[in-house]
Amino acid sequence: MRYFTLILLLCVSAFSVAAEPASSGEDQLASLLFNDQTNPRIGAEKPKLVIVSFTDYNCPYCKQFDPMLEKIVHDNPQVQLIVKLLPFKGESSMASAQVALTAWRQAPDKFWALHQRLMSKKGYHDAASIAAAQEKTGTSDIKPDDKSRDSVQMNLILSQVLGVQGTPATIIGDQMVAGAIPYNDLEALVKEQLAKANAQ
Repeated sequence: MRYFTLILLLCVSAFSVAAEPASSGEDQLASLLFNDQTNPRIGAEKPKLVIVSFTDYNCPYCKQFDPMLEKIVHDNPQVQLIVKLLPFKGESSMASAQVALTAWRQAPDKFWALHQRLMSKKGYHDAASIAAAQEKTGTSDIKPDDKSRDSVQMNLILSQVLGVQGTPATIIGDQMVAGAIPYNDLEALVKEQLAKANAQ
């Protein structure tokens, strides 16, 4: 845990001086965490606080926690949310992640509707449920491609480097939250990290 905290602090420090070119492993890790445009993001364009959410469309706890994160972003205009999809729960996790990431690249205006539809399904996805989500969100013409598979693989590598062992896993400032926590606890942590960021 101490080693992870050190890595995370280095990443956050590198992010806060992002104007400087990446020159070290920590800078490259921070860039993958915060600047990879193949991963969906919502919220502030120039955030004071970035939340990185490692999540899976087949994870029941992610399905509960994801709407809380979106509400946090909606209620806090200084916050940005980055979604890192991790296919930890089988082939349909990979399939749904690839469809979503392709939608983000090809039709970003339709991504969040698809994301919310995929998150709202109870239980595991299959080909039929993924197709139904696409049909409901006008993304049926979007087919997964190699770029999206590469993005998912990079998220998997990044999760291994950071020691993420399950979803949801959420980076909020210099803290890693493992699992889903109550909304009041999430809000308090975000306020604490925002205050820290604004004091710098």
